[in-house]
Amino acid sequence: MLPHTGSRTAVGIDRRSVLAGVGTGCLLAALPSEAKSAIQRSPRGSSGYVLARDSTHIFFKDWGEGPPVVFSHGWPLNADAWDDQMHFLASRGFRCIAFDRRGHGRSGPAWNGHDYNTFADDLKGLLDQLDLRDVTLVGHSAGGGDVARYIGNQGTGRVAKVVLVSAIPPLMLKTADNSGGVPLAAFDSIREAVSSDRAQFYHELAEGPFYGANRPGANVSPGIKDALWLWCMQVGLRAAYEGIRAFSETDFTQDLKRFDIPTLIIHGEDDQNVPIANSALRTAKLVPHAALKIYEHAPHGLMVTHKDRFNADLLGFTKRTA
Repeated sequence: MLPHTGSRTAVGIDRRSVLAGVGTGCLLAALPSEAKSAIQRSPRGSSGYVLARDSTHIFFKDWGEGPPVVFSHGWPLNADAWDDQMHFLASRGFRCIAFDRRGHGRSGPAWNGHDYNTFADDLKGLLDQLDLRDVTLVGHSAGGGDVARYIGNQGTGRVAKVVLVSAIPPLMLKTADNSGGVPLAAFDSIREAVSSDRAQFYHELAEGPFYGANRPGANVSPGIKDALWLWCMQVGLRAAYEGIRAFSETDFTQDLKRFDIPTLIIHGEDDQNVPIANSALRTAKLVPHAALKIYEHAPHGLMVTHKDRFNADLLGFTKRTA
Protein backbone atom coordinates (compact mmCIF):
# COMPACT_ATOMS: atom_id res chain seq x y z
CA MET A 1 0.00 0.00 0.00
CA LEU A 2 1.14 3.52 -0.71
CA PRO A 3 0.81 6.41 1.73
CA HIS A 4 -1.72 8.84 0.38
CA THR A 5 -3.74 11.93 1.08
CA GLY A 6 -6.64 11.78 -1.34
CA SER A 7 -5.20 10.88 -4.74
CA ARG A 8 -1.64 11.96 -3.97
CA THR A 9 1.22 10.47 -1.97
CA ALA A 10 2.47 12.02 1.24
CA VAL A 11 5.25 13.75 -0.73
CA GLY A 12 2.89 15.29 -3.27
CA ILE A 13 3.56 12.90 -6.15
CA ASP A 14 0.67 11.43 -8.09
CA ARG A 15 0.25 7.81 -6.92
CA ARG A 16 -0.10 6.54 -10.48
CA SER A 17 3.38 7.84 -11.36
CA VAL A 18 5.06 5.55 -8.83
CA LEU A 19 2.89 2.44 -8.99
CA ALA A 20 5.24 0.88 -11.51
CA GLY A 21 8.09 1.14 -9.01
CA VAL A 22 6.37 -0.97 -6.37
CA GLY A 23 6.75 -4.24 -8.22
CA THR A 24 10.50 -3.74 -8.69
CA GLY A 25 11.30 -3.93 -4.98
CA CYS A 26 11.52 -0.76 -2.92
CA LEU A 27 9.20 2.12 -3.71
CA LEU A 28 11.76 4.67 -2.60
CA ALA A 29 14.24 3.46 -5.19
CA ALA A 30 11.80 4.66 -7.84
CA LEU A 31 11.53 8.17 -6.40
CA PRO A 32 13.84 11.11 -7.16
CA SER A 33 16.25 12.27 -4.46
CA GLU A 34 14.16 15.34 -3.67
CA ALA A 35 11.16 13.10 -3.01
CA LYS A 36 13.17 10.95 -0.61
CA SER A 37 14.18 14.08 1.27
CA ALA A 38 10.57 15.24 1.38
CA ILE A 39 9.52 11.90 2.83
CA GLN A 40 11.94 12.38 5.68
CA ARG A 41 10.51 15.87 6.26
CA SER A 42 6.90 14.70 6.01
CA PRO A 43 4.70 17.44 7.51
CA ARG A 44 3.10 16.65 10.82
CA GLY A 45 -0.45 15.47 10.45
CA SER A 46 0.40 13.22 7.51
CA SER A 47 2.35 10.07 6.72
CA GLY A 48 5.52 9.06 4.96
CA TYR A 49 8.52 6.76 4.88
CA VAL A 50 11.98 6.77 6.37
CA LEU A 51 14.80 4.68 4.98
CA ALA A 52 16.32 1.91 7.05
CA ARG A 53 20.06 1.23 6.79
CA ASP A 54 19.43 -1.56 4.27
CA SER A 55 17.14 0.75 2.23
CA THR A 56 13.94 -0.92 3.45
CA HIS A 57 11.24 1.75 3.58
CA ILE A 58 9.55 2.10 6.97
CA PHE A 59 6.09 3.64 6.93
CA PHE A 60 5.00 6.05 9.64
CA LYS A 61 2.03 8.28 10.44
CA ASP A 62 2.58 11.59 12.18
CA TRP A 63 -0.31 13.37 13.95
CA GLY A 64 -0.48 16.51 16.04
CA GLU A 65 1.92 19.03 17.56
CA GLY A 66 3.76 18.99 20.87
CA PRO A 67 6.03 16.65 22.83
CA PRO A 68 6.64 13.53 20.71
CA VAL A 69 5.21 10.12 21.58
CA VAL A 70 6.37 7.22 19.40
CA PHE A 71 4.39 3.97 19.32
CA SER A 72 5.73 0.51 18.44
CA HIS A 73 3.12 -2.15 17.68
CA GLY A 74 3.02 -5.84 18.54
CA TRP A 75 3.26 -8.96 16.37
CA PRO A 76 1.80 -9.25 13.76
CA LEU A 77 -0.01 -5.90 13.60
CA ASN A 78 0.79 -2.43 12.27
CA ALA A 79 0.61 1.23 13.27
CA ASP A 80 -3.19 1.33 12.92
CA ALA A 81 -3.45 -0.64 16.16
CA TRP A 82 -2.48 2.60 17.93
CA ASP A 83 -5.04 4.91 16.28
CA ASP A 84 -7.20 5.27 19.40
CA GLN A 85 -4.23 6.32 21.51
CA MET A 86 -2.76 8.58 18.83
CA HIS A 87 -6.05 10.39 18.29
CA PHE A 88 -6.53 10.75 22.05
CA LEU A 89 -3.07 12.18 22.75
CA ALA A 90 -2.79 14.27 19.56
CA SER A 91 -6.09 15.92 20.53
CA ARG A 92 -4.47 16.88 23.85
CA GLY A 93 -1.29 18.55 22.73
CA PHE A 94 1.10 15.75 21.77
CA ARG A 95 2.81 14.84 18.53
CA CYS A 96 2.06 11.15 17.96
CA ILE A 97 4.04 8.97 15.57
CA ALA A 98 3.47 5.28 14.89
CA PHE A 99 5.29 3.10 12.37
CA ASP A 100 4.82 -0.26 10.68
CA ARG A 101 7.60 -2.72 11.48
CA ARG A 102 9.47 -3.94 8.41
CA GLY A 103 7.44 -6.53 6.55
CA HIS A 104 4.24 -5.35 8.23
CA GLY A 105 1.45 -3.16 6.91
CA ARG A 106 2.75 -0.48 4.53
CA SER A 107 6.47 -0.92 5.22
CA GLY A 108 8.76 -2.66 2.76
CA PRO A 109 8.40 -6.45 2.45
CA ALA A 110 11.95 -7.14 3.57
CA TRP A 111 13.27 -10.71 3.36
CA ASN A 112 16.02 -10.08 5.92
CA GLY A 113 16.31 -8.20 9.17
CA HIS A 114 13.55 -9.78 11.24
CA ASP A 115 15.53 -9.61 14.47
CA TYR A 116 15.66 -7.15 17.33
CA ASN A 117 18.98 -5.54 16.53
CA THR A 118 17.55 -4.61 13.14
CA PHE A 119 14.20 -3.57 14.61
CA ALA A 120 16.07 -1.29 17.01
CA ASP A 121 18.09 0.13 14.09
CA ASP A 122 14.83 0.84 12.24
CA LEU A 123 13.48 2.68 15.29
CA LYS A 124 16.75 4.62 15.54
CA GLY A 125 16.38 5.59 11.89
CA LEU A 126 12.90 6.94 12.55
CA LEU A 127 13.97 9.00 15.56
CA ASP A 128 17.10 10.27 13.83
CA GLN A 129 15.59 11.12 10.45
CA LEU A 130 12.67 12.94 12.05
CA ASP A 131 15.09 14.43 14.61
CA LEU A 132 12.85 13.53 17.54
CA ARG A 133 14.05 14.43 21.04
CA ASP A 134 12.66 14.03 24.57
CA VAL A 135 10.52 11.22 23.19
CA THR A 136 8.10 9.03 25.11
CA LEU A 137 8.48 5.53 23.63
CA VAL A 138 5.44 3.26 23.92
CA GLY A 139 5.77 -0.42 23.04
CA HIS A 140 3.06 -3.07 23.05
CA SER A 141 3.86 -6.78 23.21
CA ALA A 142 6.68 -7.51 20.72
CA GLY A 143 6.95 -3.75 20.24
CA GLY A 144 8.15 -3.55 23.82
CA GLY A 145 11.16 -5.49 22.58
CA ASP A 146 11.85 -2.76 19.99
CA VAL A 147 11.93 -0.20 22.79
CA ALA A 148 14.09 -2.32 25.10
CA ARG A 149 16.68 -3.20 22.45
CA TYR A 150 16.80 0.40 21.20
CA ILE A 151 17.70 1.61 24.69
CA GLY A 152 20.06 -1.30 25.18
CA ASN A 153 21.94 -0.38 21.99
CA GLN A 154 21.53 3.40 21.86
CA GLY A 155 20.89 4.56 25.41
CA THR A 156 18.37 7.25 26.30
CA GLY A 157 19.84 10.35 24.71
CA ARG A 158 16.68 10.98 22.67
CA VAL A 159 14.24 9.35 25.08
CA ALA A 160 12.53 10.97 28.07
CA LYS A 161 10.11 8.22 29.15
CA VAL A 162 9.07 4.67 28.34
CA VAL A 163 5.76 2.84 28.51
CA LEU A 164 5.77 -0.96 28.18
CA VAL A 165 2.32 -2.45 27.55
CA SER A 166 1.68 -6.21 27.66
CA ALA A 167 5.34 -6.38 26.67
CA ILE A 168 7.45 -9.47 26.03
CA PRO A 169 10.68 -8.59 27.94
CA PRO A 170 12.73 -9.87 29.54
CA LEU A 171 12.47 -13.31 27.84
CA MET A 172 9.50 -15.39 26.77
CA LEU A 173 11.21 -18.73 26.06
CA LYS A 174 11.64 -21.33 28.77
CA THR A 175 15.35 -22.03 29.31
CA ALA A 176 17.54 -23.41 32.05
CA ASP A 177 17.84 -19.88 33.43
CA ASN A 178 14.21 -18.95 32.75
CA SER A 179 12.15 -21.78 34.19
CA GLY A 180 8.93 -19.76 34.14
CA GLY A 181 9.03 -19.23 30.40
CA VAL A 182 6.96 -20.75 27.62
CA PRO A 183 8.23 -24.08 26.19
CA LEU A 184 9.73 -24.03 22.71
CA ALA A 185 7.05 -26.48 21.54
CA ALA A 186 4.41 -23.78 21.97
CA PHE A 187 6.26 -21.46 19.60
CA ASP A 188 6.87 -24.31 17.17
CA SER A 189 3.10 -24.80 17.15
CA ILE A 190 2.59 -21.14 16.28
CA ARG A 191 5.12 -21.43 13.46
CA GLU A 192 3.31 -24.44 12.07
CA ALA A 193 -0.07 -22.72 12.25
CA VAL A 194 1.21 -19.54 10.58
CA SER A 195 2.95 -21.42 7.77
CA SER A 196 0.06 -23.81 7.09
CA ASP A 197 -3.00 -21.54 7.39
CA ARG A 198 -2.18 -18.13 8.79
CA ALA A 199 -5.61 -16.71 7.99
CA GLN A 200 -7.25 -19.27 10.27
CA PHE A 201 -4.60 -18.83 12.96
CA TYR A 202 -5.22 -15.07 13.05
CA HIS A 203 -8.96 -15.67 13.13
CA GLU A 204 -8.55 -17.89 16.19
CA LEU A 205 -6.24 -15.35 17.81
CA ALA A 206 -8.91 -12.66 17.44
CA GLU A 207 -11.74 -14.92 18.54
CA GLY A 208 -9.74 -16.24 21.49
CA PRO A 209 -6.97 -14.93 23.73
CA PHE A 210 -5.89 -11.58 22.25
CA TYR A 211 -8.89 -9.65 23.58
CA GLY A 212 -9.99 -12.31 26.05
CA ALA A 213 -12.98 -13.18 23.87
CA ASN A 214 -12.70 -16.77 25.07
CA ARG A 215 -13.41 -15.79 28.67
CA PRO A 216 -16.90 -16.02 30.23
CA GLY A 217 -18.75 -12.72 29.99
CA ALA A 218 -16.38 -11.24 27.42
CA ASN A 219 -17.86 -8.41 25.39
CA VAL A 220 -15.69 -7.96 22.30
CA SER A 221 -17.47 -6.75 19.19
CA PRO A 222 -17.21 -8.61 15.87
CA GLY A 223 -15.79 -5.44 14.34
CA ILE A 224 -12.88 -5.32 16.77
CA LYS A 225 -12.05 -8.94 16.06
CA ASP A 226 -12.33 -8.40 12.31
CA ALA A 227 -9.96 -5.41 12.54
CA LEU A 228 -7.34 -7.50 14.32
CA TRP A 229 -7.61 -10.20 11.64
CA LEU A 230 -7.20 -7.59 8.90
CA TRP A 231 -4.09 -6.08 10.49
CA CYS A 232 -2.57 -9.54 10.88
CA MET A 233 -3.22 -10.39 7.24
CA GLN A 234 -1.24 -7.31 6.16
CA VAL A 235 2.04 -8.74 7.43
CA GLY A 236 4.09 -10.73 4.97
CA LEU A 237 4.54 -14.42 5.68
CA ARG A 238 8.33 -14.10 5.95
CA ALA A 239 8.08 -11.33 8.55
CA ALA A 240 5.37 -13.15 10.49
CA TYR A 241 7.25 -16.45 10.53
CA GLU A 242 10.66 -15.03 11.43
CA GLY A 243 9.07 -12.69 13.95
CA ILE A 244 8.06 -15.67 16.07
CA ARG A 245 11.69 -16.57 16.69
CA ALA A 246 12.53 -12.94 17.40
CA PHE A 247 9.85 -12.30 20.02
CA SER A 248 10.16 -15.70 21.70
CA GLU A 249 13.93 -16.22 21.86
CA THR A 250 15.40 -12.75 22.35
CA ASP A 251 16.69 -12.03 25.85
CA PHE A 252 16.25 -8.38 26.85
CA THR A 253 17.58 -8.70 30.40
CA GLN A 254 20.70 -6.61 29.83
CA ASP A 255 18.75 -4.04 27.77
CA LEU A 256 16.35 -3.43 30.64
CA LYS A 257 19.23 -2.77 32.99
CA ARG A 258 20.20 0.24 30.84
CA PHE A 259 16.90 2.01 31.47
CA ASP A 260 17.63 5.20 33.42
CA ILE A 261 14.47 7.21 32.72
CA PRO A 262 10.89 7.12 34.08
CA THR A 263 9.26 3.86 32.99
CA LEU A 264 5.63 2.77 33.27
CA ILE A 265 4.80 -0.92 32.92
CA ILE A 266 1.15 -1.81 32.22
CA HIS A 267 0.03 -5.43 31.96
CA GLY A 268 -3.18 -7.39 32.12
CA GLU A 269 -3.57 -9.87 34.94
CA ASP A 270 -5.24 -12.30 32.52
CA ASP A 271 -2.86 -11.88 29.58
CA GLN A 272 -2.94 -15.29 27.87
CA ASN A 273 -0.42 -14.35 25.15
CA VAL A 274 2.32 -12.87 27.34
CA PRO A 275 1.70 -14.18 30.87
CA ILE A 276 2.40 -11.50 33.45
CA ALA A 277 4.45 -13.57 35.89
CA ASN A 278 7.36 -14.03 33.52
CA SER A 279 7.17 -10.64 31.82
CA ALA A 280 5.95 -7.51 33.57
CA LEU A 281 6.63 -8.74 37.09
CA ARG A 282 10.22 -9.59 36.20
CA THR A 283 10.73 -6.42 34.15
CA ALA A 284 9.60 -4.30 37.08
CA LYS A 285 12.44 -5.77 39.12
CA LEU A 286 15.05 -5.15 36.42
CA VAL A 287 14.17 -1.55 35.53
CA PRO A 288 15.22 0.88 38.26
CA HIS A 289 12.30 2.73 39.85
CA ALA A 290 9.77 1.44 37.31
CA ALA A 291 6.07 1.97 38.05
CA LEU A 292 3.90 -1.13 37.56
CA LYS A 293 0.16 -1.03 36.92
CA ILE A 294 -1.69 -4.34 36.75
CA TYR A 295 -5.13 -4.31 35.14
CA GLU A 296 -7.32 -6.85 36.85
CA HIS A 297 -8.83 -9.44 34.46
CA ALA A 298 -7.38 -7.58 31.45
CA PRO A 299 -6.21 -9.47 28.32
CA HIS A 300 -3.27 -8.91 26.00
CA GLY A 301 -5.07 -6.31 23.87
CA LEU A 302 -5.99 -4.10 26.82
CA MET A 303 -5.52 -0.90 24.78
CA VAL A 304 -8.89 -1.81 23.24
CA THR A 305 -10.73 -3.66 26.01
CA HIS A 306 -9.64 -1.16 28.69
CA LYS A 307 -9.20 1.82 26.39
CA ASP A 308 -10.50 4.57 28.66
CA ARG A 309 -8.39 3.49 31.62
CA PHE A 310 -5.31 2.93 29.50
CA ASN A 311 -5.64 6.27 27.70
CA ALA A 312 -5.99 8.08 31.01
CA ASP A 313 -2.91 6.34 32.42
CA LEU A 314 -0.94 7.09 29.26
CA LEU A 315 -1.93 10.75 29.31
CA GLY A 316 -1.10 11.13 32.99
CA PHE A 317 2.33 9.59 32.53
CA THR A 318 3.25 11.56 29.40
CA LYS A 319 2.12 14.84 31.01
CA ARG A 320 4.04 14.27 34.22
CA THR A 321 7.11 16.48 34.47
CA ALA A 322 8.82 14.79 37.41
